[in-house]
Amino acid sequence: MPNQLTQLISIKSFLDLIAVYAVVFTGLSLIKDIRLKHLFKLAVFAMLCYGLAQAFELRTFEWLIDELKSVIIIVAIVIFQPELRRMFEHIRLGKLLSTDKEEKAIQSLGSIKHILTAVDTLSNNKMGAIIVISFKDSLKEYIKSGILINGELSTELLISLFMANSPTHDGAVIITERTIVAAGCLLPLTESKVQDRRLGTRHRSAIGLSEVSDALVITVSEESGTISLAENGNITRYLNREALETRLFSIYQNTDGAQNKD
Repeated sequence: MPNQLTQLISIKSFLDLIAVYAVVFTGLSLIKDIRLKHLFKLAVFAMLCYGLAQAFELRTFEWLIDELKSVIIIVAIVIFQPELRRMFEHIRLGKLLSTDKEEKAIQSLGSIKHILTAVDTLSNNKMGAIIVISFKDSLKEYIKSGILINGELSTELLISLFMANSPTHDGAVIITERTIVAAGCLLPLTESKVQDRRLGTRHRSAIGLSEVSDALVITVSEESGTISLAENGNITRYLNREALETRLFSIYQNTDGAQNKD
């Protein structure tokens, strides 16, 4: 009987340590990518684990949860500050129950507005630019060739990256969703024969990237301020704001639809 009791205690101790290790390791692994929408699920999971710990008398695990409760609340508030602020803003505007699809549409609309305003300003001031909007295909190779930005997309930041005194003004800016990932990036020149000899390096790079990826590439001519759009190896020139806006909305809608099907 004593041997059985000792064996039972050893098994409990082992399970106790395994539970502690699993929670700590999982928490550290997920802390970088966690989102507010997952917090409720994690809270329920933690309560279930705590209930099981009490049922099986896993004392170390109980002690860990008791000690970390207040710390976890404070850390969660700090980590999720932007998401909490956004949630309260949605409550204020009556949009708390908006779906992920609606939220994504709002974000896409915001991104398009920032890009259009920036392109319009760059064109009016004849500031050369090449803006890459990435979708599914990876552009890591080209991102590595530039300077990492990882900043939230805004009109002001986008324009500043192409100013003459900026070290990134000659390269391409790569945008993913609502983030300016990198600037000053080098893109591959097209290997196809270009009919229009007036096209310079920016336009040839735009065509080149659109040939090897699903990215959309907007260029602004430094000489004339002309706006062009490259996609699928083709380039459309002399676009005005309205034409570019129509095309961007069309592409974003089609891309969102394809991602939803996936």
